[in-house]
This record gives sequence, structure tokens and C-alpha cells, in this order.
Amino acid sequence: NYLLGVGRADCTGPVAEIPLMGYANPDQVGGGLLTRLYSRAFIVAEVDDSRRVVFVSADIGMVSQRLRLEVLKKLKSKYGELYRQDNVILSGTHTHSGPGGYFQYTLFWFTSKGLIRPSLNAIVNGIVKSIDIAHQNMKRGRLFINRGTVENSQINRSPFSYLENPASEQSRYSSNTDKEMVMLKMVDGNGQDLGLISWFAVHPVSMNNTNHLVNSDNVGYASYLFEQEKNKGMLPGEGSFVAAFASSNLGDVSPNTKGPFCVNTGESCNNPQSTCPIGGATMCMAMGPGNDMFDSTRIIGQNIYLKARELYEEASQEVTGPLRSAHQWVNMSDVSVELNATHTVKTCKPALGHSFAAGTTDGVGAFNFTQGSVEGDPFWDEIRDQLLGQPSNEKKACHKPKPILFSTGEMTWPHPWHPDIVDVQIAVIGSLAIVAVPGEFTTMSGRRLREAVKREFDYHGTPRMDVVIAGLCNVYTHYITTYEEYQVQRYEAASTIYGPHTLSAYVQLYRGLARAIATNTVQDLPRGPEPPVFNIHNVTLVPPLTADRVPANKTFGDVLQEVRQQYRVREVAEVTFVGANPRNSAENATEHNFLMVERYASTSDSWHVVQNDASWDTRFYWTKGLHGRSNVTIEWHIPHGTEPGAYRIRYFGHYKKKLSNSHAVSIPFEGTSSVFEITAL
Repeated sequence: NYLLGVGRADCTGPVAEIPLMGYANPDQVGGGLLTRLYSRAFIVAEVDDSRRVVFVSADIGMVSQRLRLEVLKKLKSKYGELYRQDNVILSGTHTHSGPGGYFQYTLFWFTSKGLIRPSLNAIVNGIVKSIDIAHQNMKRGRLFINRGTVENSQINRSPFSYLENPASEQSRYSSNTDKEMVMLKMVDGNGQDLGLISWFAVHPVSMNNTNHLVNSDNVGYASYLFEQEKNKGMLPGEGSFVAAFASSNLGDVSPNTKGPFCVNTGESCNNPQSTCPIGGATMCMAMGPGNDMFDSTRIIGQNIYLKARELYEEASQEVTGPLRSAHQWVNMSDVSVELNATHTVKTCKPALGHSFAAGTTDGVGAFNFTQGSVEGDPFWDEIRDQLLGQPSNEKKACHKPKPILFSTGEMTWPHPWHPDIVDVQIAVIGSLAIVAVPGEFTTMSGRRLREAVKREFDYHGTPRMDVVIAGLCNVYTHYITTYEEYQVQRYEAASTIYGPHTLSAYVQLYRGLARAIATNTVQDLPRGPEPPVFNIHNVTLVPPLTADRVPANKTFGDVLQEVRQQYRVREVAEVTFVGANPRNSAENATEHNFLMVERYASTSDSWHVVQNDASWDTRFYWTKGLHGRSNVTIEWHIPHGTEPGAYRIRYFGHYKKKLSNSHAVSIPFEGTSSVFEITAL
């Protein structure tokens, strides 16, 4: 028995003009909302409340160091020493459709236009609020674990790298991806459902880099389906049941199951360089199972949800035993790794290789770099040398065979470009060990790490541990490939920033944490060097908010393009309003709802909300015009099973009005479509 608490809070942030974090495509800026982003928090405490563990999964690209440090600072001021570095795990789902701009290291400023305070604040506040809700609702309960295989939902996007691993190792596994989902089910003392955490390795990149709507992608759709099912009669984002679909060792795992094809010719480009005969690497894109990215997101998300539901219903293995947690900060630029009795190697100061710029078949790079580059390119190297300086010979030798494109560890203006100080952390709940990793481990890297941690527990008298990897935790350090995968330098290897021995270093470090937990010597672990906090308030190229304006003879919320009078199920109701910048609303309120779909109830002569902006069936588009004008278009993709009747769509916004040169206010407004009828098929 444990004390359990679950909580969910909005962490969406600004849905317009902020670059989306994930594909590193500066043109991919937010322009509306498909689904809200949530932080989901789970607290497990021993019944005598002597020890606690907190696990948070947030619908964001990854947890940044700045984000973690700010969350922990807030928790400390609220709860003292209850929630700390060692017992709080913050994990990102890795959606590529959430707002960026919450990083302190310079490299991430390029694609997210700096450090954007409203974006960072929304995530910090959302995570803290979700923990607050879980904290306030602690009750006695029980935990169950289950595991099963998810089919037709992933492929390895660097299969040629995977094949470099020893044949003897490959032969122990039936697939080049981890198909296993591990699920932790939570119920209260009366057996009432509280929530679940699922860990499954897949990239949430069903929505591709042409998307401009903020959303939580395939794993977010799985959460949505599970929460909608358990919170009957509630709108999305409401209700007490919380379902987190958390990330794992997804480094080389894509949901785009049709595989890579040349966009221009339709032929396969599943080759070591992921390149096409005409148009090169920029033409090679992987496709999901659906007829467009929305459909693919739905299909993959539903697959994941259906397996989770089955595992949840059938979960019978109870998790019992003490709680333990261990955390260290480590300088990953300088770890000595003992490979064996005679051989010691070292990690390197961070650097990115040429193939980093190639991107992947889920989202290609800009300048036709190709994957699998073990040679540099004289043209780009010369530009790099002129702009950023040449990498040192020592650095080149350390990273070999990676040809260095950006020697980020040697770049410090205006602040360091990459972290040196990295978190390693393990939390144990009875027989479950959650290994919190600071990046994207590939399939085989994850297997090696899990195995090493399990062996360490076994060796020190804690057998039969269930070991799961929680991905994208605490600080972002890109990818972690195996030494063998590193040699062929595809995207994941070029993005293994601490050099060829990165994985060996992590294995050594996590074994150390596991050993300390198993032998009850956590108090003797050195804390390690504290990460820096750079004094940055708001450095951004995001355009400043200016006064919103309307066309002649119009006012905010007026309808420009009306709905039709009648629709059938599966059609799309669409209305366009005179709009205002949605950033006004995000900066005004943490939980602003941009739209509602309402149904008329004749019995009570009133309107009832049937959908909000967190619904997967609604889409909110913002289009910026000239001179402060903008339009908002709302679509409702009328789902199967919608009751016939009279409906309307409402829009809620805020416009910025200048009172003087130094003072502006945000003023709320709303708009409503005409009433339309939905008829039976």
C-alpha cells in the first residue's frame, strides 16, 4: 500500500508566432491550436510518508535544464525539502508540435528565437500546478504493473546503424525496435481508477514539420482517448483520471510506418544515406499509415491507446516495497570510463557532426546535408571556420570518426552553447526502477542500459527488478547511440554530443546509482557540480506584441465567413472571425479557452458546451494580416456519433489596446457563428 496522488494541468503557452520545438525548422512557427498540452503528475508516498517519488510527464519536446531548475526552485519555496532533485523526475513526451524558447543554452536559441519567457513560464507553472493538484489529493491506494507488445506502430529510422551492432547481440532480439509497453496502473483503496503511466518507445512525429498547430501528437492522442473514456461526460482536460503516455528509448524509432520515400518520384529511399536520385536528401521523407498527418496521428495514437487499455484492464501484478531515489550532477564533458581492467577511455566536450544538419527521414534538414557523413564538407567547414572558429585538433580526435560541424563545447558567446553538467537519476518504487535519462537513447543503447541497471540490482541482492527508461528528462543532451552505431554517423550518431563513449559513460554512472540504491548508500553519493543558471530574462527575436486592429466597419469577433446552415456527420463546419493575436490571451491567463462548440437544448432553452479547444475534433487557425489585423478560422470536424440538432461555434480572444506609449491593456471579446443544424445521415 502507498499514498497516491495524480494531477493534470495545462502547460500550452503561446500558440502563435513561437517556433515549435523539435524539427529545428525556423519556419515552423505556431499558428493555432489542435489540442492543448498538459503536464501530468504522479506522486507515490510510503504510508508513513517517510519517502516520496514524483513522476511528471509533460506534453513538451523535452525537459530543459532551465525548466527543471525553475520548477525545483518553486517546489522548494512551497514544500521545503519534500520535493527535491533526487525524488522528482520531469520527463517530456517529445511532441514536436509544442512551443519552444525555454532553453538557456545558446544552440537552442537559433531554432526557437531565443529564450521566450511566456513560453517558459507556461510550462513551469503547468508542471508545478499538476504537482500541487496531485499533492492535495493524496489517498491510500495500490499500484499494478503490466507489460505487452504494441504492433504496427513504429519502425527503426536508422536500420543501417542498428545493423552495426554485434550480430550476437542482435540475435537476442526479435526486432530492431522495442515493441514492449510497460504500464503502471494506479487505483485508490476502494479499487477506483486514479490513473496510469505508460512507457513506450516511439517518436511523436506523426505530425510533420509542415504543421503549425500546437498539439501533443500520437502519444497525446492516446492520453486524450484514455482520459475521455475514464472521465465520462467531461470535456477534454477535465476530470480526475490522469493517463500519461511517457517517452522511453525512442532515439531511432519512428511512427511513420510506411517508411521513407522520395517525395518527387515515389520510390523508396531506405538507403544508408537516406537520399534520393533526384533532389538528394531533402526529398526523402517517411510516411505514416494514414492519408494525411492528422490521420496518421490518430491511427498510431489509437494503436497505443488500445494496447494500454488492454494492459490496464488485465493488470494483476502488484507493486510493493520501499521507495528510493538517487540523483547526481555529472560533468559529461570529462568522464573517464573503464572499459576493462586495462583500458580507460574518456567522453568529449560537446560537438555536433555534419549529419546533424541532415535531419532525419521524419524531418529533413535544410541544405541537403546527407546522413552517414564521416567526411566533412570543405564548403560548410570553411563557412563554419569563418563564423564560429575551427574545432581544435584535440576535439577532432576525441570525436572521431565524427566530422565536427559545430564544436559547441568550445562556443561560449553569449552563453555556452551546450550543457556540460548533466543530471543522472533513478527512482525506485518497490520492484520498479525508473531510469531518468537526459536525452534520446536509441533502441540498442536503451537495451544495454536497462540490462546493466538490472544486473547491478541483481548483483547487490535486489533481484527481479522491472527497469524502465524514461526519456527526455531533466536536461536535453540530444542522442545517445551505441559505440558501433556511432561509427557510421547517421543523424542520431552525429547528435551524440559527448563522443563515441557517451553510452559507456552513462552505463557506468547509472550502475553507480543502482548500486547506491541497492546497498542503501545513496547518502554517500557525491552531489556533483551544480549546473549554471545564466542571467537571461528575455532574449528573443519573436516580434513584439503590437496593438490589434480591425477592418473598416468591423469589430473584434465579427464573422467574416459564415458557417453553412446544415451539415452531416463527418463534414467540417468552418467559420472565420475578425481575430486578434492569441499571444494576448496566453499572457493574460494560463488557462484560456479559445473556442467552444455548443448544442442547443430545447428542454431547458439553453446552450451546452460539447467541445472545447482541447478537443481533437476542433482546429483553431490564426492568420496574421497587415497593420495589426488578423483572422481566426475555427473548424469542427464533426465526429461520428454526434447527435443531430442545432449547434453554434464561439470564439474567445483578447485584443491589445494602446492607452499611451508605455501602457497597453488586453481586452477580452468574443464572437459567435450563426446557428447550424446537424442532420442524421
